[in-house]
Amino acid sequence: MNTYIRPMKEEAVDVPQALPSGPSAFIPTEEILEEGAAQEVMSEALLSEGRADHIIMAMGLHPTYLACFLRTQHALLQLDGPLPLSWRHFIIILASARHQCSYLVQHHSSAFLLAGGDESWLRGLDRAPPKIQHLQTLNKLLAHRPWIITQEHIQELVCPGAEARWSLAELIQAVVLMSHAHSLASFVWGCGVLPEPEPSGDPALQPCSPTESCCSAPDKSRNQQAWSEAVDEVKLLMEKMMRVQQQGEEFTQEEMVTRFERERTESLLEHADDFTYQDFSPRGVQAPPTMRAQDYSWEDHGFSLMNRLYGEMAQLLDEKFQVVCALTYHTMAMHSHVDTSTLRKAIWNYIHCIYGIRYDDYNYGEVNQLLERSLKVYVKTVACHPEKTTPRMYFSFWRQFRHSEKVHVNLLLMEARLQAALLYALRAITRYMT
Repeated sequence: MNTYIRPMKEEAVDVPQALPSGPSAFIPTEEILEEGAAQEVMSEALLSEGRADHIIMAMGLHPTYLACFLRTQHALLQLDGPLPLSWRHFIIILASARHQCSYLVQHHSSAFLLAGGDESWLRGLDRAPPKIQHLQTLNKLLAHRPWIITQEHIQELVCPGAEARWSLAELIQAVVLMSHAHSLASFVWGCGVLPEPEPSGDPALQPCSPTESCCSAPDKSRNQQAWSEAVDEVKLLMEKMMRVQQQGEEFTQEEMVTRFERERTESLLEHADDFTYQDFSPRGVQAPPTMRAQDYSWEDHGFSLMNRLYGEMAQLLDEKFQVVCALTYHTMAMHSHVDTSTLRKAIWNYIHCIYGIRYDDYNYGEVNQLLERSLKVYVKTVACHPEKTTPRMYFSFWRQFRHSEKVHVNLLLMEARLQAALLYALRAITRYMT
């Protein structure tokens, strides 16, 4: 089984100690249990699934969102649809493997066998039917470069003369399954979600050792200066939010485009941490071509196509997007009665910016004002290369914020990534159909 957390380097940094087990390598178990376990939606999960897995427990910190997520996942994996249940789980296995997410691979391998899947498929993609094998190119593009997806990729799978032809109804379900798995892998890595213990309870099977990662917040008494600095960071961020909300300055369309391009270009090259340099764009490859949201948006285009081909899922996804974008408790670290809308919008639009999606009416200067560099590094990594996420990245941003607020960032990240991938795939399907 792959471990989720790689050993930390020897660094002059205050590293919290690891807990021996629990749902997350980053979040103390007590906090998850105190804030999430008592929620009614957690009880419903226990009744419907027979258990609450570690993903559900982490999401349980935000019960309104979790309820939408569970409804969507239930429809995707259990209700009637064009693809057999075993195929759905196998497609998620393929998609999860793109990000080395052994948590999801293991979970859906068991579900695949329970649904009557052929065990030999799990020994290699070449053992699966050619029809599933043909999905692999689309799977790779959805996971890593969705903006490259064209109508030709769709045509190769669904045209009447194609070998092992996919129907559009089957393909749209497969696209949602793959995109769902890719974005959920981001959540797993971003929140440090750990595998459930083996039935034997053998501690040797636990993937996180005391020398790896960190599971509790730093001891405030040991580093009062860092604590004071973190409090000042929150105060400064709130002041910036206030200025953004109050500014009435207008910019020309050219200036708005320039700010978008500047933000996107800067996001291509980010330091993964202070010690290693990660080039997120392959050598010689430029930024994704811009997709103007006005030309192809979820609200005006993607939803209507999805509604025609996969009606119930369109409604569920739309509800999930709306809930996560509106989710707020009007709190920020130690402050209450705070309007966080500008900050949430900046996070969502930054992720879409990374994927080449531009909103003509959004001032991308706000992203630079509101998102500190450590948060950008974390968001970029979890959105594009989640398997490279480190504990240092998680603990270095928003040092004074609650873990539930960092999980909130991961929910925004997961859904923004999902919507971006779906938009590119649905645009290609639209062009194929017309």
